[in-house]
Amino acid sequence: MPTTRMPMITASPHRTQYVAHENSAGTRNLRWQQLWREAVTDPRELLDLLGLGHLAAGLLPTSDTGFALRVPRGFVARMRRGDPADPLLLQVLPQAAELIEIPGFTDDAVGDLAARAGAGVLHKYPGRALLIATGSCAVNCRYCFRRHFPYAEETAAANRWQEAVELVRADISIREVILSGGDPLSLSTPKLAELTDALASISHVKRLRIHTRLPVVLPERVDEELSAWLRRLPWPVAVVLHANHANELDAAVADACARLRASGATLLNQSVLLRGVNDTVDALAALSERLFACGVIPYYLHQLDRVAGAAHFAVDDASARDLIEALRGRLSGYLVPRLVREIAGEPGKTPL
Repeated sequence: MPTTRMPMITASPHRTQYVAHENSAGTRNLRWQQLWREAVTDPRELLDLLGLGHLAAGLLPTSDTGFALRVPRGFVARMRRGDPADPLLLQVLPQAAELIEIPGFTDDAVGDLAARAGAGVLHKYPGRALLIATGSCAVNCRYCFRRHFPYAEETAAANRWQEAVELVRADISIREVILSGGDPLSLSTPKLAELTDALASISHVKRLRIHTRLPVVLPERVDEELSAWLRRLPWPVAVVLHANHANELDAAVADACARLRASGATLLNQSVLLRGVNDTVDALAALSERLFACGVIPYYLHQLDRVAGAAHFAVDDASARDLIEALRGRLSGYLVPRLVREIAGEPGKTPL
């Protein structure tokens, strides 16, 4: 029987005041850190911005879900005003269903803690080490598989990355370092450079991979300082973005992707199959086509990680396979992502 889930983290009650600055041409000129600080953190304010405030009583949970709202205002601007079923809104709005405890949906859905090799370092797969760079994100996605992760104790960036770097140095089988989180691009560029400068002295490291949602939800993060850092790196770099719906990919995101490509990075995308968000052939086809127009290869379509609080997004495997088959009949092969699931303890993603 489903039971009500007790809250774990108290959401901030403070409203963020939006302050826009314009240059002489009338266009906004804000550093990404300021845009981050101006994110919407109050669910009622979010609904008011979308003309949905009158529906708040029916849309919002009656108690704290334990996972705070955070969404940049530029991402809010891409949502359809007056539509409570907008696919971008559903990804970030707290819902009462998150409080229902469903058997099989757990706090550590993908076995991160069992794969711990050191503080903030996970070693799940041969040849790869994953660094939990930070617990910070510019957006809190309601289906996040690390929404219960103990970031306070497990952050690789602590102590100038020293423990993480020494773990990588000591294991000559590690050829690829993966930056994850949270979102690694929430760290300042000089902080990221501390890590890559240290890794550059390790001869067995051959590739760097960065998993990030910031270029999608806060494209201003891809500034000249970040681009210059990427250009200086001594390895091939893959930047794995996370977009779930074509409406997330506006002109500002396309520009950010162009800047990333110009820095020499290969761009891939991982999506999550989400009920009510992208669980139609039309939605998935539009996403793949828009990604490719932005210079991004559709890489994986993940079945939902079974994390507590996200069961209402689940799509059954049979329906997921039918969607992929329909995509194959509509799109060129390179536009069809691989349907996969992550299973704790397995040596890689499991194709479905």
